[in-house]
Amino acid sequence: MPMATTKRDYYEVLGLQRSASPDEIKGSYRQQAKRFHPDKNPGDQEAERKFREAAEAYEVLSDPDKRRRYDRYGHAGLEGAGVHDFRSAEEVFSAFGEIFGGSGLFGDFFGPRRRGPRAGSDLLVRLEIDLEEAARGATRTIELPRQEYCDTCNGTGAKPGTVATTCDYCGGRGQIVTARGFFQMAQTCPACGGEGVRVVDPCADCKGTGRESQIATVQVRIPAGVDTGTILQLRNQGEPGDPGAPRGNLRVQVQVRPHAFFVRKGNDLICQVPIGFPQAALGAEVEVPTLDGPAPLNVPRGTQSGEILKLRGRGMPDLSGSGRGDELVEVIIETPKRLSERQEELLRELAELDHHDVSPRRKSFLEKLRDFFTEPEEGGDDPLP
Repeated sequence: MPMATTKRDYYEVLGLQRSASPDEIKGSYRQQAKRFHPDKNPGDQEAERKFREAAEAYEVLSDPDKRRRYDRYGHAGLEGAGVHDFRSAEEVFSAFGEIFGGSGLFGDFFGPRRRGPRAGSDLLVRLEIDLEEAARGATRTIELPRQEYCDTCNGTGAKPGTVATTCDYCGGRGQIVTARGFFQMAQTCPACGGEGVRVVDPCADCKGTGRESQIATVQVRIPAGVDTGTILQLRNQGEPGDPGAPRGNLRVQVQVRPHAFFVRKGNDLICQVPIGFPQAALGAEVEVPTLDGPAPLNVPRGTQSGEILKLRGRGMPDLSGSGRGDELVEVIIETPKRLSERQEELLRELAELDHHDVSPRRKSFLEKLRDFFTEPEEGGDDPLP
């Protein structure tokens, strides 16, 4: 599941500067794909590898969000971003069908191409986790319905002892090509669905599909720092492809449950902590919750309700592994609902002292309040509040 650490820089792959425009990215990819196209380099595995590498670079750099993540964090920043893992040239054609079609960017250079064994389809599942699991990372086991090759026909769809025959409608090409003036139009063969072969005597157990539904058990490694919406990709855990082709991938979309204490904002965690008026006025050391357990927090003398105090490095880890966010503690000063006689006596004494020794801020407010309710003298200007 982790992305390979030996990947080349995507800008280097396409021969671009990091300031390249979208049109420059598309143009460079066009040149690379034309140069390393499998039809131009038959049997050349290194050319096919570069063809797939260029497709991966184009997928990232042509997507504004993926490009921002890559520019900031490199390949590590793309983990969980749903970047396609092109394992064959056919997957490139499948992902960029419009580009490689007869009317796409490459239609002028290459004619219709026979479809080879198709890789399996990707699967998408959603996985709920706790905030603690998102912070520390975890391994979860999930069960999901998934197609498997039929045990009776080994995925061919044909009755044991028989084989599929070449489609006589398209001659095994999987496409029907018709000429219209100076142009050629290619369409998927309606008889074989683009396979190039037809099953005449289907398998009785799978009805010729070559597949059967089963419940698969898969382990998912959750990296530290994931957030709601993060997509983890497990290679070769999706649906089976055609015989001889790779499976699709399993895409796991993470959903982080709401937490009792914390609200996440980026890599920071926000937490509200109630304290008493004496603690706020005189200053105190209070215990607050963190993801690592209770921790002391110094409340400065004169702290106001709603003030934010920071615990550095106590937030969520960054998905790329570059440090942690902070915990932002919002102080809420609580007003007691029940008082003992002694508490009430002390508070009344404090109120009396406060009445005679008013702070400048409160004095200004009281003066405005008095002026607001004072009727203006006859002929005078109305007082401003």
